[in-house]
Amino acid sequence: MSLLVVGSIGIDDIETPTAKRERIYGGSAIHFSFAASFFTTVRLVGVAGDDWPSECTEALSERGVDTIGLQIKPGGKTFRWGGKYSEDMNERETLFTELNVLGEFDPVVPELYRSCNVVFLANGVPQVQHKVMDQLPGAHLTVADTMDLWINMQRESLDALLKRLSGLVLNDAEARLLTGEHNLVTAGHRAREMGPKFVVIKKGEHGAMFFSEHETYVMPAYPTENVVDPTGAGDSFAGGMMGYLAEKNAFDPKTLKEALAYGMLTASFNVEDFSSDRMLRLTREELDQRMAEYRKMLSF
Repeated sequence: MSLLVVGSIGIDDIETPTAKRERIYGGSAIHFSFAASFFTTVRLVGVAGDDWPSECTEALSERGVDTIGLQIKPGGKTFRWGGKYSEDMNERETLFTELNVLGEFDPVVPELYRSCNVVFLANGVPQVQHKVMDQLPGAHLTVADTMDLWINMQRESLDALLKRLSGLVLNDAEARLLTGEHNLVTAGHRAREMGPKFVVIKKGEHGAMFFSEHETYVMPAYPTENVVDPTGAGDSFAGGMMGYLAEKNAFDPKTLKEALAYGMLTASFNVEDFSSDRMLRLTREELDQRMAEYRKMLSF
C-alpha cells in the first residue's frame, strides 16, 4: 500500500562535538521518505527552491520514492536550518532558520496521490495539515507530527486537527506542553482524549511510549553506540513506523507494536551518519537483522 508524506524539504548546516557539515539535505519529509522507503512506495509532497540539490531527488527516486509532488519554485530558496549539538548530543541550539519558500507553502496533492490510504503529516503549520486532509477524504490512516511552536501559536487550529487524526506523534516536552500534565503517562492519555485513536510520545535515547484506548506500553530505544548526527531521528522513526504499517496494510495492536519497533530501529541507523548518508547505505536485510537482535534484547 502506498504512503503519502507532506512535510518540509530543507538544506541544513549541522555542527556536532566531532564534526561540522554544511549544506546537507534535510527536512522532515526527506528523512521520513528515506526511512519509509524500505517498506513501501512513498509519495512525497513538499516545496523547495531551485537551489535544491538534484542528486537528493535522484537518490529518493532510486529508493522508489515518487517525487511528482515535489514543487521546485523557480528563483526561490529552499528552507534552511542550522543547528549545533551539545557534547552529549541530547540538546541542540538552533543557529539560524530561514523559511524561504516553505513560508508560502500551499500544498496541492497531485491527483495521482489522492488514492493513498495511509498519510503522514510531518511537522508543519496545522492550517496546512488541514488543507492536506481536505484533499484526501478517503484516507484510512492519517497520522501527524507537531511541535511546541504550533501548540503555543496555533492552538485552536491544532485542537481541531487532533479531532481528525488517527494518530499523533510528538516528543515528551511537546506532550507536556499540549496537555499541561507533567507525568507522561497521564499526558499520553490526555492527548489521546483530544481526538486521535493512538498517541506516540518520542523520548529520544529512552525510546517511545504508546497510548490507545486499550493499550499503554513503553518500547526502549536500540542501544546505538556510534551517534554521529541525531538530526532527523524523529522523522526516521515516524517513517519506519508508517512504512511498516503501509507494507502490512494492517493497523491491529500486534502490527502497531511491530511498527513502533521498526521505527525505533530505522532511527537507530539514521543517527549513525550525517543527513541521510546512513540511509543510503542501509539495506532491508540490515534492518531485519537488527530487529532480530532487538527481539532478543526484549525477551526474558
